Amino acid sequence: MQQTSKMAPNSYLCFFFSIIFVAFSVISLFPLAFSRDLPEITHTFLDVSASLEQARAVLNFDPETVKPLVQQKEPLLQAQVGNSSSFSVQVHPREALYKSSYEDYKSLVLARLERDSARVEALTTKLQLALEGVKKSDLKPVEKELLPEDLSTPIVSGSNMGSGEYFSRIGVGTPAKPFYMVLDTGSDINWLQCKPCADCYQQSDPIFDPTSSSSYKSLSCASPQCQAVRVQGCSAGKCLYEVSYGDGSYTTGNMVTETVSFGRSGAVNNIALGCGHDNEGLFVAAAGLLGLGGGSLSFPYQIKASSFSYCLVDRDSSKSSTLEFNSAPPADSVYATILKNEKLDTFYFIGLDGLSVGGMPLSIPASVFQTDASGNGGIIVDSGTAITRLQTQAYNALRDAFVKLTRNLKSTSGVALFDTCYDLSSHTSVQVPTVSFRFSGGKSLSLPAKNYLIPVDSSGTYCLAFAPTSSSLSIIGNVQQQGTRVSYDLANSRVAFSANKC
Repeated sequence: MQQTSKMAPNSYLCFFFSIIFVAFSVISLFPLAFSRDLPEITHTFLDVSASLEQARAVLNFDPETVKPLVQQKEPLLQAQVGNSSSFSVQVHPREALYKSSYEDYKSLVLARLERDSARVEALTTKLQLALEGVKKSDLKPVEKELLPEDLSTPIVSGSNMGSGEYFSRIGVGTPAKPFYMVLDTGSDINWLQCKPCADCYQQSDPIFDPTSSSSYKSLSCASPQCQAVRVQGCSAGKCLYEVSYGDGSYTTGNMVTETVSFGRSGAVNNIALGCGHDNEGLFVAAAGLLGLGGGSLSFPYQIKASSFSYCLVDRDSSKSSTLEFNSAPPADSVYATILKNEKLDTFYFIGLDGLSVGGMPLSIPASVFQTDASGNGGIIVDSGTAITRLQTQAYNALRDAFVKLTRNLKSTSGVALFDTCYDLSSHTSVQVPTVSFRFSGGKSLSLPAKNYLIPVDSSGTYCLAFAPTSSSLSIIGNVQQQGTRVSYDLANSRVAFSANKC
């Protein structure tokens, strides 16, 4: 009978430890071969204490006690600004101009988000109308009295609703009178409220009186500027205009030309703008709007600017930065190509390859950020939208990757359009994965943590500040742009981003 040999227990142990020793030796000798597939996750820190302190302070901020912006009288010169001259004006967040009436910070945030959703709807509607081939001749301004039922969107009162808007002090007329104007890269028409008012909302400065300006001129219906107005009409040979916004705000009046001044920088003559006699909405504190879009009626286009740039301070801050024209982008800028959309020249579409979380590129098809042959889709940079909107597929990839790398943080229920929120009330600082935009050409822009994890109340609830959209249009909003010098290099068709340049 054949016998089988058996290995002694001690022999098993010796064999096992021999295998472990060999494996450890191989890993020690060739560590790179085993670490190559395990890339390091990149993180950054969020200062919870500082952002909460700022959130609590914004409700008690009184513009009059910090800086008398409303009474501020900057010297307004009449020296001509050439199309190659570099000039600038201050940029202020909304809360630096108008004292908040909200009882708590969460109420302010919810109002901001509600208005932001209306803003996004207005931008997507504008693109959709352009894609459907609706011509400006198909649209006519509302005559005389503008009733709520005449508008395609509901009329909202001009109460102090929170907003992500930013303002600059601009001079209008001769002699120049200073006004606070909203900065908007998603609009082309420049306008301000004018006497006589059929209906005007509250603003910080006295309403502009055309009879006090020697440079005020009406535009005829046959003028090129009038023909460029999307919604225009004619009355007694004079050009009429109307602009409606997604939140129910609107302005209607006469298209005119005026001299526009920039503090000590000088002035520009014959700028086409709307003189609004019937205005309603959420422009509280501002006298009107400075259109920074890509169309022929925008301010940069009219002065033939080679570039313009802004740096947006935190909107809960009382600080200010600058809006600059014809200045070179900072040397350390990351560039994105401006892409032309033949259907709509107002928006600044850019080339975006994708997103990264924790230094890891997300698996998102390139087509998600591209404009198709019909002009649909793509991603724009917008100063008026607060929260970045991403197509649902891209947003889900971003959110899931972020959640996977923040399992150490206590999650909590969503707030408004935010579905990914955390309770950070017991922390003074937290480590979070980096979030980056990856532009065409291989360059990336890494965001500070406070630009994508923001407080939604004053007790320590923070939410991931991105949102999904069912629209094909994606938008990079101003919360993600805060603290970054964003330069629109029009001469070279590119947008430059440079961090920490406010």
